Amino acid sequence: MSFFSRSFPTLNRLKQLAFRPRGVEEFFENGKSIPTEKSWTGRAWRASELRVKSFDDLHKLWYVLLKERNVLAAQKEEARRFHISKQYFSNKGRQIKCQKSMARIKFVLNERRLAWVEATKLQRVANAQEAAVNTKVSTPAGSSTAAASAAKSTESTVSA
Repeated sequence: MSFFSRSFPTLNRLKQLAFRPRGVEEFFENGKSIPTEKSWTGRAWRASELRVKSFDDLHKLWYVLLKERNVLAAQKEEARRFHISKQYFSNKGRQIKCQKSMARIKFVLNERRLAWVEATKLQRVANAQEAAVNTKVSTPAGSSTAAASAAKSTESTVSA
């Protein structure tokens, strides 16, 4: 091991971190306010693909899409500020894909919420039925708890 690598181990780490965009720079793609070349982008996420994802994955994807939406809004504003015509620069397709994906994430999360509400309703009904069955089994045959308590109260009034 050389003296340089032992003396300055954090120097390499600083070099790696120095090239990561931070703050306002995250609103620009590749350090440019407006991209000079057309980049290929994929399609919007399908709801069937999102249903398979965990809540944490959907949460992370939501914030990635939110960041992408902000980058696209910054590019649109820069194009407007520099009076660049829409025929030369437009990211409308990417905005639509981002908007559709975010709407589909909200849809999938709402589906999960509605399924949870329905499951809790069914659980409450099942618990109530189970409690009713348990109370019927615990009382002696032919008498109920209300009838037994009424009989005790009449006995106490008669003896007094």
